[in-house]
Amino acid sequence: MSTEQRFETKRIDHLGIVAGICHEIGLIEAIDQAVGPSERKVSCGAAVQAMVLNGLGFTSRALYLMPQYLDNKPVDVLIAPHLVAEDFNDDTLGRSLDQLFESGVTEVFAQAARQALATCGIEHRFFHLDSSSFHLHGQYSAEEPHIEAVEITYGFSKDHRPDLKQVVLNLITGQRSQLPVWMEALSGNQSDKESFPDTIQAFCQQMKGEDDCYLVVDSALYSASNLKELKAFRWLTRVPETLAEAKRLVAETELSEMTELPDGYAYLEVPSNYAGVAQRWLVVHSPLGAQREEKTLLRRVKKEEKAAQTAWRKLAAQTFNCEEDAQAAVAETQKKWKYHQLDAAAVALTGYPGPGRPAAGATPEVTGYKIEGQVVRSEAAVRLARRSPGRFILATNELDTDKLSPEAMLSHYKAQAVSVERGFRFLKDPLFFADSLFLKKPGRMMALIMVMVLALLVYSLAERKLRQQLAESGETVLNQVGKPTQNTYAWLNCISSVEPFRAAVEALPPLMAIWISSK
Repeated sequence: MSTEQRFETKRIDHLGIVAGICHEIGLIEAIDQAVGPSERKVSCGAAVQAMVLNGLGFTSRALYLMPQYLDNKPVDVLIAPHLVAEDFNDDTLGRSLDQLFESGVTEVFAQAARQALATCGIEHRFFHLDSSSFHLHGQYSAEEPHIEAVEITYGFSKDHRPDLKQVVLNLITGQRSQLPVWMEALSGNQSDKESFPDTIQAFCQQMKGEDDCYLVVDSALYSASNLKELKAFRWLTRVPETLAEAKRLVAETELSEMTELPDGYAYLEVPSNYAGVAQRWLVVHSPLGAQREEKTLLRRVKKEEKAAQTAWRKLAAQTFNCEEDAQAAVAETQKKWKYHQLDAAAVALTGYPGPGRPAAGATPEVTGYKIEGQVVRSEAAVRLARRSPGRFILATNELDTDKLSPEAMLSHYKAQAVSVERGFRFLKDPLFFADSLFLKKPGRMMALIMVMVLALLVYSLAERKLRQQLAESGETVLNQVGKPTQNTYAWLNCISSVEPFRAAVEALPPLMAIWISSK
């Protein structure tokens, strides 16, 4: 007598890698330990892991559709053995977001990130701090003002959507790794100049014992009050060119005075005591930046010349009562120009007073003044402006060049683009959670942003691990244009090329091997 066997097919796709990393770093356990025990079937940690899987599924599926998203996936393998797709309804996820907020999203994330980095044996010396805004739709009036939640409101929009309310995210990542180690969700009108010092101090407090670390920040940090407040911490930042001394150095430093580097950059180190803080300034010249900004400068000069000619024609058509009025009009018109000026003079208009034919012997009188001349380019101003393109100034309060050389200053600051800024590009990708968020409670919004940053952490760890295994095995994958590479900056785009990954994942968590064998 034959026994009927029934089989059920589930899709795992690349989520085997994602879940494997989550299990390896103990994400569920770290979250549950941070927020406290729960008697619910789906713990807060399990709900967070489900949301991470949803975000890294790159389907742009709303969270309230989580049961449908997980319906054809092996939830018992990806998350926990006793759970099914129907357990992850919107009420479960909402309560978990509330629990994260009540426990403190920054604190919960810091604990999970610290455990992940310790598990993977990752250490950093340089950390990169930056901020970005996430715009939202709706009214978002706080329902519970006594709870310390962010204020979803209007502010400076880095998304170029000033018509929408927003929240701000301060993010710290490790050097070149894109691994987020600290996050803070802030109100939509929060200023970087005000928030960065508080973020640095809070982060460094949990880094006690790590004396050999530096914070790399953009020019928003550089102000007299901030530098005085951060004397105890080591930082590397860019000096805003609004400072008079910075303007002078950028314009007057000769290229012949600078030390050239193999990659074409050149620098001149000068001491500074701005705001009473001893520091080193590095005047940097970038040849590629100079070429790019030279073209921009010429476009600006040409645009200004066109506007100046229009203004000059209007001015030349006017008649003035006195010479002083004419001269004042010339000064008022050209004061808005940076690269042009008027080579002009007031000319008297003469005529006979009164109507009709003038009497015999009558003397002509001055009846008004016109301006004659032309618009000319100020070659001195253009020449001075041509010395600034491609120049910028870095500053650090690390006075020991053996610990932080000029070359290292430039290298670590340039890494800002491939660390924290790259993390923001990932978080704002429309294929991720969303490029615009829709939750109504400010507290839940803060918690969702934390989950998004956790997803970035998991993604970056998977990318790092695969890159290491590919390098050790000597294997390559095909990038987006079909060329072999060991860089896995877009490893999810390469998962169709499974064979090269087989050797690479042998040392990875078992769940990742399930993904490979399923192919």
